[in-house]
Amino acid sequence: MTSTDDGRLADLGYTSEFRRDMSLWANFSLGFTYLSPVVGIYTLFAVSLATGGPPMIWSLLIVGAGQFLVALVFGEIVSQYPLTGGIYPWARRLWGRRWAWMTGWVYLIALLVTIASVAYGAGPYLSAFLGIEVGTTNTILCALVILAVAVAINLAGTRALAVAAIVGFTAELVGALAVGGWLLFTQRHHGLGVLFDSFGAGAETGYFAAFLAAGLIGIFQYYGFEACGDVAEEVPDPTRRIPKAMRMTIYVGGAAATFVCLALLLAVPDFGAVISGASADPVSEVLTAAFGPTGLRVVLGVVLLSFLSCALSLQAAAGRLLYSYARDGMIAGSGLFRRFSAARHVPPYALLVAAVVPALVVLGSIISADALVKIISFATLGIYLGFQMVVLAALRARLRGWRPSGPFTLGTAGLAINVGALVYGVLAIVNMIWPRTPGAPWYDNWLVALSGLVVVGLGALYLFTARPYEYGVAPAGDAIPQEERSTAAE
Repeated sequence: MTSTDDGRLADLGYTSEFRRDMSLWANFSLGFTYLSPVVGIYTLFAVSLATGGPPMIWSLLIVGAGQFLVALVFGEIVSQYPLTGGIYPWARRLWGRRWAWMTGWVYLIALLVTIASVAYGAGPYLSAFLGIEVGTTNTILCALVILAVAVAINLAGTRALAVAAIVGFTAELVGALAVGGWLLFTQRHHGLGVLFDSFGAGAETGYFAAFLAAGLIGIFQYYGFEACGDVAEEVPDPTRRIPKAMRMTIYVGGAAATFVCLALLLAVPDFGAVISGASADPVSEVLTAAFGPTGLRVVLGVVLLSFLSCALSLQAAAGRLLYSYARDGMIAGSGLFRRFSAARHVPPYALLVAAVVPALVVLGSIISADALVKIISFATLGIYLGFQMVVLAALRARLRGWRPSGPFTLGTAGLAINVGALVYGVLAIVNMIWPRTPGAPWYDNWLVALSGLVVVGLGALYLFTARPYEYGVAPAGDAIPQEERSTAAE
């Protein structure tokens, strides 16, 4: 086995067309902007505070610990298999072709829908920044602008993506610290004791149930670290750098998210008003009070840059996942999606799919905003399903004799960490799909679970009718020792 990055890739059965233009800091920045503390906290702060009161902040620490276990498992895998596309090729080597195909399908659909949700969520902020009316039409137009700018940067190549990721990371981190620090200095209305006081939240359901529901802010927050591995063939020395970048994404991104959430919490003047519904948008109220109209526009600019960086990173991940599928001949249109730009060294058609499909999802809200909500309900569940399909594949391979052989390994703690990551992930998925509106029709009450079943069902239909796993000659199931494989590669 050769010692160079390209030699390692050749040992894995591939010749890369990407350029290794992404440094450790750029790789970490990609994961950070995908995780995006500002996007995650600002999006769900109001609903989580109304549901669980100030103690909802503790979910960020709990979920962060659980996802750190997942990041450790992923770090071991990418250290041995530094392949573009991340989750799909990892599952292919750990389990086999069919399992990998379904894992990639679930994750790809979730990524495309998440891109749409981020772009749509940015719409009102862009409208407010431009001083135009915040409404459905303008939100859609602004979302399409976000998607167009993001794909233009992605199409410019790895170096442009790396620079944009670093700029986005710097602006978001500095902005988060500056805004949070100013709120703590000028708008602090409470002491830290409020973090242990529910202020009446969950009185009807019991506080534990309310805390689990409010904890969705943490579940929504902590993914993005896997994007560091999606661009493995664009990072020098990826077997060492990417596991480190993944870990950095969790603890730096998690610390920033917790700080932003803490600053906002202590700046909310009346928790009772938020919990009762009288104050529906505490984030805007706090920011307006702290910065005034002019300062608010500056803050909105930072928020918009965060949304754009997040969409950019998501597109990069989705485009490379689709390319990875196509390189192995595993999806319709593979000949088109694996084409490369000779000038930019990126797969342009795969990246365009990562912009066009989310744009169509966003445009669907013209027909029905409720339909968009239903589609987006799958986004976070799909990400977690994809994660846990890899974690399960790693545990299965480990029990059948796989011994991680990359530079980064967990040693004797690997099995325990793998089991812990799986247990955490399953509990998080149960929390996501658990019905919480007993008065609603059953199909609304089980919306998240049903959306997941539809995506998995459509994928299974394609898998067993088109049989895409029969195409391509890339290795599969080879993490398991030969004597233990039997049908592992199927």
